[in-house]
Amino acid sequence: MHDSPSSERYADGRILLDRHDGIATIRFNHPEKHNAMSVEMWEGFGFALQAARDDTTVRVLVLTGEGGKAFVSGGDISQFEETHRTPEARAEMERRAGAWRKLLSGFPRPTISSIRGYCIGGGLGLALATDIRLAAHGSQFGIPAAKLNIAYPFDGMRLLMQAVGPSWARLLMYSAMRIGSDEALRIGLVNRTVPGDELDAATLEVARQIAANAPLSVAAARLTIREALKDPADRDMGAIADLARACALSEDTVEGRRAFMEKRTPRFTGR
Repeated sequence: MHDSPSSERYADGRILLDRHDGIATIRFNHPEKHNAMSVEMWEGFGFALQAARDDTTVRVLVLTGEGGKAFVSGGDISQFEETHRTPEARAEMERRAGAWRKLLSGFPRPTISSIRGYCIGGGLGLALATDIRLAAHGSQFGIPAAKLNIAYPFDGMRLLMQAVGPSWARLLMYSAMRIGSDEALRIGLVNRTVPGDELDAATLEVARQIAANAPLSVAAARLTIREALKDPADRDMGAIADLARACALSEDTVEGRRAFMEKRTPRFTGR
């Protein structure tokens, strides 16, 4: 699976989308503000997510920040006076900027956050909404909502608790403290940490491993994990059974067996 690289720009070039060999990469590109997200950037991020979602050649999505200093340092505080001025203004901001949450949580393929530098507030909420988080040594994490009198959204809090448990969620939220990459790894906020100059290669290696595997099998694992995290009454066991059946009946099952017997790398198509 080798295609030509493609690149697209959104939000006046502050959101970049690249697609190559089954890997889509969305880059947050506002380094002079440590990739703080304006409403326009959130909207552009939503458009980039739609484009990556609708590309059937994409098997994995990577999110990362440009500039070397930040993944995403949160929302653009300079807009808060306007966007948080009244309940109506905040509701309008959420309508314009909040579409990404549903798009990212519903993204049909695995998602990875590649984190270097600041990953703060809404940036950490964004990273928590991805399946896998890889971080460079020296990165910083925190949610300063309590310093800004912001009620952190339920979905973000639920994802934080799933990652680190209620005890650490309380400490992080009540204190608004920042923690480093070592502690983030220890409490389960990130999956793996690597030296900064190795982050891009480490992320690409994981993305390539995922992209090379059987798409239906990966999708089945992803769905089953998501359903297992729900309350038993809310689980869609029928969807799990349907995907397991699709795996068993697919051409990729035959290809996987043949490749194993022939001692070669399988060529999965997702069919």
